[in-house]
Amino acid sequence: MNKPNTDLPTAYTPRDAEEAVHSFWQGRAIGGSAPDSREPYAIVIPPPNITGALHMGHALNNTLQDVIIRWARMTGYNACWVPGCDHGGIATQNVVERLLQKEQRKHRHDLGRDGFLEFMWDWRRKTGDTILMQLRRIGCSCDWERTRFTMDETCSAAVYRAFITLYEQGLIYRGNRIVNWCPRCRTALADIEVEYRENKGSLWHLRYPLKQPVGSRTHIVVATTRPETMLGDTAVAVNPSDERYAGLVGATLILPLLNREIPIVADELVDAGFGTGAVKVTPAHDPVDFQIAQNHRLPFLKVIDDDGRMQDVGPYSGLDRFECRTRVVADLETRGLLEKTEPYRHNVGACYRCATVIEPTTSDQWFVRMEGLAQRAADAIAAGRVRYHPENWKDNTLAWLANIKDWCISRQIWWGHRIPVWYCDAGRRKAEASRGADPGCPPIASAGRPERCPACGCAELTQDPDVLDTWFSSALWPFSVFGWGVNPDRRTNRDLAYYYPTKVLVTGYEILYLWVARMIMMGLHFLDEVPFGDVYVHGIVRDAHGKKMSKSLGNVIDPLEKTAAYGTDALRFALAHSAMAGKDLHLTEEHFVSARNFMNKLYNMTRFVRMNLPERAGNNTDTIARERNRLTIADEWILGRLSEVSAGITEAFRGYLIGTAARTLHDCTWFSFCDWYLEAAKLAMADTPEQRRVSSAVLMHVLENILKLLHPFAPFITEHLWRSLAGLLDDASESLAEARLPERLPFPADAANAGLFESLIRIVSELRSLRNEFRLPQNTRPDVTLSLSPAMAEQLKRYEQWILRLAQAGSLRFGDKAARSAAGVITLHDGSAAEVSLALEGLVDAGRERERLSRELAEVTRYLAGMETRLADERFTSRAPAEEVDKLRGKHTAALARKLRLDQRLRELESFSSESR
Repeated sequence: MNKPNTDLPTAYTPRDAEEAVHSFWQGRAIGGSAPDSREPYAIVIPPPNITGALHMGHALNNTLQDVIIRWARMTGYNACWVPGCDHGGIATQNVVERLLQKEQRKHRHDLGRDGFLEFMWDWRRKTGDTILMQLRRIGCSCDWERTRFTMDETCSAAVYRAFITLYEQGLIYRGNRIVNWCPRCRTALADIEVEYRENKGSLWHLRYPLKQPVGSRTHIVVATTRPETMLGDTAVAVNPSDERYAGLVGATLILPLLNREIPIVADELVDAGFGTGAVKVTPAHDPVDFQIAQNHRLPFLKVIDDDGRMQDVGPYSGLDRFECRTRVVADLETRGLLEKTEPYRHNVGACYRCATVIEPTTSDQWFVRMEGLAQRAADAIAAGRVRYHPENWKDNTLAWLANIKDWCISRQIWWGHRIPVWYCDAGRRKAEASRGADPGCPPIASAGRPERCPACGCAELTQDPDVLDTWFSSALWPFSVFGWGVNPDRRTNRDLAYYYPTKVLVTGYEILYLWVARMIMMGLHFLDEVPFGDVYVHGIVRDAHGKKMSKSLGNVIDPLEKTAAYGTDALRFALAHSAMAGKDLHLTEEHFVSARNFMNKLYNMTRFVRMNLPERAGNNTDTIARERNRLTIADEWILGRLSEVSAGITEAFRGYLIGTAARTLHDCTWFSFCDWYLEAAKLAMADTPEQRRVSSAVLMHVLENILKLLHPFAPFITEHLWRSLAGLLDDASESLAEARLPERLPFPADAANAGLFESLIRIVSELRSLRNEFRLPQNTRPDVTLSLSPAMAEQLKRYEQWILRLAQAGSLRFGDKAARSAAGVITLHDGSAAEVSLALEGLVDAGRERERLSRELAEVTRYLAGMETRLADERFTSRAPAEEVDKLRGKHTAALARKLRLDQRLRELESFSSESR
């Protein structure tokens, strides 16, 4: 057993403390979990890509998960946080291909499929767990013995089981459909893997000549943003209700440049308001055109190959698609077929991994039929079986599910789960020989290579070359990690029965559809249960100016650099403190500095208490309960404050208001405990031995529970301090990570006494404000006058020494304020008003103070005028983000209050002069 460190050095050194605590946790397997009689609280990690290194988004996501799982563990749940990594599909293959080129100057095709995969697996074994080790460094209390990888045996078994089941149920099919094709990655992408970016492009108006004039019409004009695809046109379409083209439907056009005949068709899918109302139909390279072609049985001509080059289009063959665009436009202009060009802003789709502009194209791919799966997920979400935090993401998800298309799950890469479908070579040869009259042997879905074709007995079988979309395996994650693929029977699979469904999923909003919605669909389909009851959606981390962090902008904040500079707890607390569900975080250096300062405050606070308390004289809680009549009003106030905060933290966690909980604890610790209670406790500790004993018990009771409440947010420093207090605490848990948070703290506030101390705080706060406004030196002890009701004066007279000590005052009297005083009016806890005044006779130079305050008043007045101009501008208040407008209004309110106080101070200084005259 590690011996607790009871000696706290003068200064806190995060690195030393963190190393010792981390070693201590490893020895106790903090985070380990096995099914038992307790209620489970399971979380599965959003598995990071194995190519990844810890960035600030990871730090935020995993800090929030760790805060939640530690809270669950400390409140009595059997908490299980399953870690793991995703194989990453396209992204990982791209990274390793670049590495291969750099190290060996070879392409993957030089190694062949088997050789390249061997190279990739070797790379994965050497570096693939880097990010998991970094997550350990920031204190993530996962059950590391349960670490999974989407391509390990357990998860792969789930992938093959799910694919084969869906295939046999008719929910997976292979078809020639329009897909999003990335010419750089040479693979299909799902719709939600395409990122759309606004492009300043052009809208070209092209003349398509009629084969025979129709009345006075000799041509028709179509508008397009992609003139190169006209080479694959098989029709021009108009809306049947568009009167401009009445009589033209059925006529024949001559396709410019290639002189091919194409018809004019009418279809409801045409937007009559776009361009000229007539659109070119390129079925093989546009999803809407694909549907129009199916409606009218038009031919499909694929004129752009998988590398993004033109094919089978005469003189344009072999050109890059964008080079072809330039050539086509120039040739049309030369032939007088370009009517006009106008600037046009539109969204252009790009690959989410390499940013290459995608090419819609027809391709034989594997798809999942989504309609039934999506409807079941939508019904579960609408019924509240999955709750979103914040709730607005529920409606967004339902809208996406309502408009879902079949999911393209095949990828033309090598890294991933190879599609478990086998083709009979003999059957294929038979089909080719009959030119399709004989379909050959049906495909065989099997996780392993079948011995023979069940249809014809042939032993020559070839596996489908494609791999599955990485999101297919991720969609199974909440149950694949518990061994569903190996044993789907919850009667015998104890982990699956106990931990599934999980409690909450913590994720960024950018993968709600890519991942979260699909997990809900798959969980319902395969286990008849939603995979989690709650989805906590956080935003992305941005810089101080609101820009997304990127290497190209040079605004990336490295979380490991911040842990080295400020300590891991400072990083975690800065992120948690700033977190608001669904909102992006705007991080600055000040956030980390402030969090570091808070950790130092916590350390110094504990060190002070530890140094100034006698040895333990008994159970602190029992002492407080037994000696309740000896509690000071400060004791009553802090006990009530702690009880109130503890209840609020519990409610915050239940609603996943992590940032609210962090901010509440910060204020309670720094302001309530350190700034006010500790100062009052020093006075009580100097009283009788009996009073010292009771105040010591209160100090330790409050400190113990503050450490417990803060532990999920700042686990290293709180664990370090907990062990230094061994023997002084009521909870004898050797590790704070294993201690229990009380369901309810036993000492609610005595309203009268706690309220009286609250009045003292307001009085002293006002006196301190007055001191600061007139910049009185620390060693100055001005006289104080309190003007208040007789009843309140009678109560406060007993605490004269407290007021003098806390306000650094010389004397205190009750009555009307003295001449040459500065005053403020406050409201006391009983609702009565009190005037608090500070005698300034001989302490300030009235003339100099008037000049200084006048300058400050002028600055505040100018500042207010600027804000009022912005707030009066309807363009700003209607277009700016609501939080920005609210923030400006808050600043305006504060500045206005400051102006009013400055006006009062100047009037008081003027009275000094009138009295002297």
